[in-house]
Amino acid sequence: MFDQSILKPNEKAVFSMRDMFVKSGYKRFKMSKFEEYDLYSKNKEFLVSDQIITFTDTNGKLLALKPDVTLSIIKNTKFDREGVQKYYYDENVYRASENGGSYKEILQTGLECMGNISEKEIFEVISLALKSLKVISLDSVMLLADVGVFMDLLEERELDKKDAKLVAKAIATKNDGLLKSVLSESDYKDLRALIKNYPTDEETFSVLYSLAKSEKTKVAIKNFQNLYNKIKADGNQELLKVDFSIVSVDGYYSAIVFKGFINGIAQRVLSGGQYDKLMKKMGKLGGAIGFAVYLDSLERFEEIAHCDEYVNVALPKGRLGEKVYAMFEKAGYPCPAIKENNRKLIFENADKKIRYFWVKPSDIAIYVERGSADIGVAGKDILLEYSPDVYELLDLNIGKCKMAVAAKRDFEDDESKTLKVATKFSNIAKEYYATKCRDIDIIHLNGSIEIAPILGLSDVIVDIVETGKTLLENDLVPFEDIVKISARLICNKASFGFKAQKINAIKSALSKEVKDND
Repeated sequence: MFDQSILKPNEKAVFSMRDMFVKSGYKRFKMSKFEEYDLYSKNKEFLVSDQIITFTDTNGKLLALKPDVTLSIIKNTKFDREGVQKYYYDENVYRASENGGSYKEILQTGLECMGNISEKEIFEVISLALKSLKVISLDSVMLLADVGVFMDLLEERELDKKDAKLVAKAIATKNDGLLKSVLSESDYKDLRALIKNYPTDEETFSVLYSLAKSEKTKVAIKNFQNLYNKIKADGNQELLKVDFSIVSVDGYYSAIVFKGFINGIAQRVLSGGQYDKLMKKMGKLGGAIGFAVYLDSLERFEEIAHCDEYVNVALPKGRLGEKVYAMFEKAGYPCPAIKENNRKLIFENADKKIRYFWVKPSDIAIYVERGSADIGVAGKDILLEYSPDVYELLDLNIGKCKMAVAAKRDFEDDESKTLKVATKFSNIAKEYYATKCRDIDIIHLNGSIEIAPILGLSDVIVDIVETGKTLLENDLVPFEDIVKISARLICNKASFGFKAQKINAIKSALSKEVKDND
């Protein structure tokens, strides 16, 4: 008999899942490493990223290294009106890394169930996804939501496409402030319920029913609840949670959507859902549901110090960090050792089960996104510039300033010329001027931004303005405000799945301090 002890964690997972998929009637789908680029160019809205590695073959055809498995399976499968096609796969895909930079070869295993699918097939696929998580670790959680229910709730409030995207972004990041800025007061009071987590399933679905305005939406919620209860009753009481932060309005998923997390791994290890719209776009009959397990995330699973009962907090070094810690202390989470005169960077309060460590402000989001910190405090400028995949739980209303455009006093913008912009916030500047349809030349600098216009390196600068004193001393003036900046409490998404009660308690206590400081 084959000795599985010699296998690495990701290899063990593939071996076990493959056996499970075959026993459930799924056939292996094997494909080439590349497809004609045309397949992806016509379906870019259904790809994780539109950055695709292309090359020309010996016949002059433009090919692409496969960034996605599902498109290839749909393309190469024949469907009839009554049948259901069931495939599993172990394949490498090639994508730009989620946090920017180089391309990555990502090993996935997963399955697709396509054709005349019913609740039976949907239940089967989600059950197999849950079993796949258990193969990796029993200490796991799956978040489940329904895109159809979410879209119905937005349509009932007659939101336009732009506002719907912002609402989805706010809920995806649990950003109450963004949600409030987009919606009317009544709609905000309703939809903010989708950000919250509720103690019981009964309360969760009771809130959803209270948001529904039409019988159509109530029926959709009822169908979602029935499926949820059926899955949970199948031995998944502690493994399944309703959470609408995993929903997006990008058009890929059309109904049930789910994501799986493992305690000790900072990012999701499994994602899937129903993608009926993609089937229709590619001219295929019926619907489809599937999921992928990202095996590259398991490479170091056995090396990881799995989450303990402490909440790990990344604090920014400097004056802002001192203010932040003072808020935590007043909120009931003190750590006396942090005030000792030493060069230590990590401090614990064993009674409160909280651990603080000092980090360079610009690195806070990295520590949180990568899971070394469960929560942290980062400036909104950092979140806008780098777009980390984190929850933005609370505006602490400290460290307030603004991102602005500044230039010499006598500057006049000649729109017939490309505007030269010096900044260390390149992404913020690009996005701002893109909304103005202004042609710009970004000059990325890491410091002493103010001298760029003085020496003729740039026409304007985009930078943080607090008092404006530095600008005045260099004979510059701000003349366009881009966005208000303040310190935000952010949270790792996987950590929230396992420490939601503790993290919500900290957020609630800090919220009281924010109100007291207003």
